[in-house]
Amino acid sequence: MRILQTIAFRLFLLIVSVQTLVLALLTFAVLRVQESSLMENVQSSAVRVSEMIRRATRHSMMYNRNADVDGIIAEMSGEPGIEAIRVYNKAGEVSYSTITSELHSRVDVNAEACVSCHSGSGMENPHPVSAELSRIFSAPDGHRVLGLITPIRNETQCSDADCHAHPTARTILGVLDVKMSLAQADLRLANAKRELLYASVAAALLVGLVSGGFIWFVVRRPVRRLTRGMQMVSSGDLTQHLLSTGGDELGRLAQTFNSMTQELARARAEVTAWSETLEQKVREKTADLERAHRQMLGVEKMASLGNLASSVAHELNNPLEGILTFARLLVKRVHRSTLSAEEAASYVDDLTLMGDEALRCGNIVKNLLVFARQRGVSFQSVHIGPVIERCALLMNHHARMHNVELKTSCTGDDLLECDPDQVQQVLIALMVNAIEAMAPSGGGRSEGGTLSLELRSGGDGWMHLLVSDTGIGMSEETKAHIFEPFYTTKSDTKGVGLGLSVAYGILERHHARVDVESVVGKGTAFTLIFPVRQPGPGAQQSLSSSVEETTHE
Repeated sequence: MRILQTIAFRLFLLIVSVQTLVLALLTFAVLRVQESSLMENVQSSAVRVSEMIRRATRHSMMYNRNADVDGIIAEMSGEPGIEAIRVYNKAGEVSYSTITSELHSRVDVNAEACVSCHSGSGMENPHPVSAELSRIFSAPDGHRVLGLITPIRNETQCSDADCHAHPTARTILGVLDVKMSLAQADLRLANAKRELLYASVAAALLVGLVSGGFIWFVVRRPVRRLTRGMQMVSSGDLTQHLLSTGGDELGRLAQTFNSMTQELARARAEVTAWSETLEQKVREKTADLERAHRQMLGVEKMASLGNLASSVAHELNNPLEGILTFARLLVKRVHRSTLSAEEAASYVDDLTLMGDEALRCGNIVKNLLVFARQRGVSFQSVHIGPVIERCALLMNHHARMHNVELKTSCTGDDLLECDPDQVQQVLIALMVNAIEAMAPSGGGRSEGGTLSLELRSGGDGWMHLLVSDTGIGMSEETKAHIFEPFYTTKSDTKGVGLGLSVAYGILERHHARVDVESVVGKGTAFTLIFPVRQPGPGAQQSLSSSVEETTHE
């Protein structure tokens, strides 16, 4: 059983064993003391009785009045506890006895009743009178008997008497032998033993019960609560709280346990919070790495496209120049020819269309070269406010034509280290796209909208230029490709998709970044974030587009 292995049971067993042993020893000692005391009382009573008989018979013996001695002895034998009274003369012959059959018989000095006085030395040399003259022996029926020998001394009155003078040298004339039954004393002693044994057993049971209750309430229950609490804590439940009663060791142990669980709960909460924070930071860093990877891929893609555009532009530029030159030359020849006016006009129209298309192709090639070459930047510290106003002035007429309200706003310090012409080119490209996104023909809209151009000083070393519109907005797929060359959502007659690609290159050379937010049907906002001071040579800063951020957040 599990209870047999508990500390409380072992402590209870130890206490019960010790107290049982102590009670047993104490009972044994008490019984010995009680028995010794009872025997002393019996012996004292026997001595008094024997002395009383000796004194009662002294006078009669002195005057040799045998009948009186027999009467006194017979009378005294009727007292409770007296079994027999005998008087031996100097020869060991029984002179007087309450047992008639013993009269005039001689006593065997080797018998149990005589051995304590003579020890086999004969009747003439008895031991001196002392406490050893008492003896205890067993009667034929089995009960114990106390025999007490009282010497009858040869007193002066006896030795000088005329009736039976004895020599003065004889000190002992005879002995008075009194036998007293110890049956009553043994019965009392047995009853006392039994009562003491019952009392000892009751005391042992009472002490065991009290000890068990004390151990159960003071030791067992607190230890069980502590054990259950430790088991719950080991299973992960740190909300356990033990009731601490008293200032003993178990109470202090419960207080220590409560403090330990509180500290463990606090440590677990901290670890959990740190784990959640670490997971969040890992997710953030993973997202940053993914964005950096996408940006790197975008930069590599743009570099590849730039190299391709440069190669294509160089390869197409000379043929297009030749087509345009020969188209113009043929127009002059047609005018000098002898063809009729109608035929000449027809040829001239065809050649003019050919030349215009060649010229348009030349413009496309020129834009490709602008995108691919990434011409040098002339940085200077300028106030960007006038640049914004100049852009608004240039686009004001175009905005009114498309029923678009143009708003500008400049707050904070507008001093910026940049190439103002290239910044203007970026703003113009974004404004043109915004106006066309709000044109009445765009997306079936019947009205224009609002184009806002705002300057916001970040105050942390960065300047924010915001170009926002209330146009048709862009889908997620469109935002993913807006900075790629030749990607456009406009009709073929309105653009070839190089404006934002060129703007991207300019922003990259300015170590700027762009955030794009767009909602279909509600509009688009481009936030250009320029460093107020350009970094030194060799510094690198990636251009982060909102297309990548918004599509992967």
